Amino acid sequence: MKKEFKAESKRLLEMMINSIYTQKEIFLRELISNSSDAIDKIYYRALTDDNITFNSEDYFIKIDMNKDERLLTITDTGIGMTKEELEENLGTIAKSGSLAFKSENELKDGHDIIGQFGVGFYSAFMVAEDVTVTSRALDSEDAYVWKSDGLDGYTIELVSKDSVGTTIELKIKENTEEESYDEYLEEYRIQAIVKKYSDFIRYPIKMDVTNRNLKEGTEDEWEEFSEEKTINSLVPIWRKNKSELQDEDYENFYQEKHYGFDKPLSHLHISVDGAIRYQSILFIPESMPFDYYTKEYEKGLELYSNGVLIMNKCADLLPDYFSFVKGMVDSEDLSLNISREILQHDRQLKMIAKNIKNKIKSQLQGLLKNEREKYEKFYEAFGRQLKFGMYNDYGANKDDLKDLVMFYSSKEKKLVTLAEYVERMPEEQTYIYYASGDSIDRIDKMPQTELVSDKGFEILYFTDDVDEFAIKMLMNYQEKEFKSVSSGDLGLDSEQSKEEESKKNEEHQDLFAEMKKVLEGKVKDVRASKRLRTHPVCFATEGEVTIEMEKILKAMPDNQNVKAEKVLEINTEHEVFKALASSYASDKEKLGLYTNLLYNQALLIEGLPLQDPVQFTNDMCKVMV
Repeated sequence: MKKEFKAESKRLLEMMINSIYTQKEIFLRELISNSSDAIDKIYYRALTDDNITFNSEDYFIKIDMNKDERLLTITDTGIGMTKEELEENLGTIAKSGSLAFKSENELKDGHDIIGQFGVGFYSAFMVAEDVTVTSRALDSEDAYVWKSDGLDGYTIELVSKDSVGTTIELKIKENTEEESYDEYLEEYRIQAIVKKYSDFIRYPIKMDVTNRNLKEGTEDEWEEFSEEKTINSLVPIWRKNKSELQDEDYENFYQEKHYGFDKPLSHLHISVDGAIRYQSILFIPESMPFDYYTKEYEKGLELYSNGVLIMNKCADLLPDYFSFVKGMVDSEDLSLNISREILQHDRQLKMIAKNIKNKIKSQLQGLLKNEREKYEKFYEAFGRQLKFGMYNDYGANKDDLKDLVMFYSSKEKKLVTLAEYVERMPEEQTYIYYASGDSIDRIDKMPQTELVSDKGFEILYFTDDVDEFAIKMLMNYQEKEFKSVSSGDLGLDSEQSKEEESKKNEEHQDLFAEMKKVLEGKVKDVRASKRLRTHPVCFATEGEVTIEMEKILKAMPDNQNVKAEKVLEINTEHEVFKALASSYASDKEKLGLYTNLLYNQALLIEGLPLQDPVQFTNDMCKVMV
């Protein structure tokens, strides 16, 4: 006699089958998790019932396939269900026997029941046209079979079954134009789904696996045979003691999980048992993924709940600036939604994420302090990302990252930290000086570095597009302000040098005014330089936007034509200046020619495009003639 589902309608069941789960393959994860729960219940009964002996070797989950009959069968040696439990647990949608068991029993010994909602079973109808459940409960001689096509109701009948446990038989749907259901009858596909979602279920998941052997006495004839194998890993690496594991074990795990094609540079094995419990293994990769700075790259950690994969990429577990970290997190304390695919509340996740962020930071600091060569290798791949982290979110994370960033040093000829720079600063040095450019070689040749270098002060080289933006957000380090070598005021002037500079500008004010007139709209001012020693000309800047920042902003899609306020500085001690002074006195046309040439020379030094290359070449020809 067919019975109707309790507290449900056909429409509700259809919605649950078709809407709750994002991927059909999830059905196998849900059924295996239910089987694991059923075995767990015997384990907990054994803790309080002396008549039950729990020998782990006697408990397993078995998967069988019959392609001809289109049958997929999942069998467990768990606690089984009585007739009443079949009606309650399978006849009432969202009635969870596991949740009730958890409520009635205090769970110990690191075990936990996976199921909570009682809807996972119905995911079977995503791939099956009908489902048959045969179950015999512990302490019962009777067994019952529950059948349903997932539409209007179900039937329950008394049957015979030799052993305690449950067998779920799925009649797999026929293929449609949109869906191929044959894959759920393929040996390799079932193994892949188990490996992906249920690899760390604590009980063996067995399956008859097809093998091939070369026939004896032949060179090219093969014979196939079937062999029962355990296809899951059982105990995950993160639940093992760190003392049992070697670096090789972590590297193998990294490769098995396909976290990258490289070797991990460093790993963290975390086990937290406090306000929230979780275990984690994290890896810092050796090299950057080829798609790291593309929209295709997905950050995030694998998220497990009690050893069952629930999210392949949980982005909320990592801040963007640590998006290069690979690995997984397993927690018993997550509040999941009904499909076990999405987190219901993010409070637990935020606590885990905060802890993970601090662990990663500490690991990187340890590498920097104790394994400098490794850290520099990491920094070569991901240093730019750390600097982006300082700049993003209006500098909210700058204090977390400022001690991890490094820049090339003019003195050390290698990467140094800000702390190392400040530690070496002479007592009379007030600022942290930096120079920006496309490359180290280019910055080495910059005219603007001459005065700072002559003072014996170290200069940090900014060669990444994000460097200046990050430093502008940081503003200072250990109360030392940052100063560009192209800044209008380098903070190096004595009273005497200020007087000399003022005297030079006053002496040549008419000449500079005429040059400024020639360059109207191109520069803010023309003046005598106090920084140049051997070069005839350079640009200085005033305001917050530097020339390198202008170049970067100009290259952006939403370019708003932001420009640096350029000042053309002239070396009044250079031979070129004599030509300028002479032309001002006798030939204003020649002064205009020289002025434009010097302006274009300053543009070329900065790597800026010439506004009129043809005019520049014509001007060069005029000088040569």
